[in-house]
Amino acid sequence: MFFFSIHTIGCKLNQLESEAVADAFRREGFTPVPWERPEGDSRLLILNTCTVTSMAEQKARRLIRKALREDSGACVLVTGCYAQLNGAELEALGAEFPGRFFVISGDRKSALLDLPRYLSSLLPAQGLAALVKGWLQGAGDSLPSPDRRFRFAPAEFTVHSRAFLKIQDGCDRRCAYCRVTLARGASVSLAPEEVLRRLRALEAQGCAEAVLTGVNICRYRGDFGGSSPLGLGALLGYLLGRTERIRLRLSSLEPEDIDRELLESLKDGRLRPHFHLSVQSGSRRVLEKMGRRYGPEQVEQAASRLRELKGDPFLACDIIAGFPGEEEADFQETLELCGRIGFAWIHCFPYSPRPGTPAWALGPAGREAGARAAELLELARRGRRAYAGRWIGREVELVLEGKGVKSVSRCPGAAPVTGTSENYLKLLIPRLPADLRPGDMLRCRLRALPEVRALPEVRALPEVRALPEALPGGAGPETLPQGDFDAAAEPEVFLHGGAHLDAGPFAWVQCQCPGR
Repeated sequence: MFFFSIHTIGCKLNQLESEAVADAFRREGFTPVPWERPEGDSRLLILNTCTVTSMAEQKARRLIRKALREDSGACVLVTGCYAQLNGAELEALGAEFPGRFFVISGDRKSALLDLPRYLSSLLPAQGLAALVKGWLQGAGDSLPSPDRRFRFAPAEFTVHSRAFLKIQDGCDRRCAYCRVTLARGASVSLAPEEVLRRLRALEAQGCAEAVLTGVNICRYRGDFGGSSPLGLGALLGYLLGRTERIRLRLSSLEPEDIDRELLESLKDGRLRPHFHLSVQSGSRRVLEKMGRRYGPEQVEQAASRLRELKGDPFLACDIIAGFPGEEEADFQETLELCGRIGFAWIHCFPYSPRPGTPAWALGPAGREAGARAAELLELARRGRRAYAGRWIGREVELVLEGKGVKSVSRCPGAAPVTGTSENYLKLLIPRLPADLRPGDMLRCRLRALPEVRALPEVRALPEVRALPEALPGGAGPETLPQGDFDAAAEPEVFLHGGAHLDAGPFAWVQCQCPGR
């Protein structure tokens, strides 16, 4: 038996690409095992890296050193955006572990989809490390570059119960702080008919929901038979008109790109009421320095339009604290903008200078960056609690999750089964009917729980398959299972994936499902 582990740092696009590589290994008979596995059987460790911040790169280096030092039987292979831009720096880490450490650049990542078949045909006659070294010398992907980037289409998902579908890659915007455009190149889009084919395949498998993802999905451009390419709104209309049940969730949106065509498609009830806006700052002056193409009034207009369509959707945003030149007045404008809009979550982090970007020459973040990020985080926590509280007593759809997730609850009788509601509330379900599995969809009503402040223990979920065979009931929401569910007033007492919820957007909900 041959083993592999994949660890992913970074965005949903990286997560999808890792899922596709894992799917390829499973299909060739390899067994997935946890990254933090005691030394023993020989295995291949694949690290998919990120270069958005220096902290992401530090984490990658730490994981590499730890794996090489503590697992003498491991062969480590690193790819992703960090490997694309700083491959030589990474290769230097493996100098003291010759023959066990390899780097494959991000633009060759799709070749990893062919590695499992190569290995399975030669193992165990030859050693794993020698085989990987030999494969890398001739590894490549004969497809043109845009086609290579869309090879990542897993039939099954190892970590996620909700499917991801890559529709776009790269970006042409060249924002002053962003290194991802250097790593992933210009914007490219998957043809609409191929997006539809993949979405229909997921629906046929019984997948309840798919997340449409890319570097900047607002830059999607597809040929729909007209005189010029059309954008994301046209794609959504095309997909919704040609599928039946599957729900769609969108990754990050640019405020200036929420136009009339997109809004018209977002009216559909199968579009999840959860939107993440790439805001970055509430100061017009700072936005201009960043190279962003909108002002704070466009952010407010985008939020207002989304609420007009979806009632009370989960609205989140990204904010960079301490961008060079950001004054206290600029930061106060950001706080005031976020307060007026009332985001349900703010993904905030201190500015990280990235080599090769226009902002690199501006120097490091100001000393206030950490304190400003902390202030934004407190605002995010208040927004999250307020949003969850508004949904007490209301009914939502949820998709059951669970595989590979660690979660905990101090609620009596709780079992660690999780779900995500249509509006991005995280659910804990203590008593799950036997015929429901992760990936299935049902409806629930939310109820408040007493506050629980003690930090609970962590318990792992049972192993379950990633995708269901079919939606229970077979059709739309009117046939979905029903249940009563209790919403936790203090979500920060729960853990998700071993990380304290204060670090993430999740508003946890304790669930009870008394029957069908």
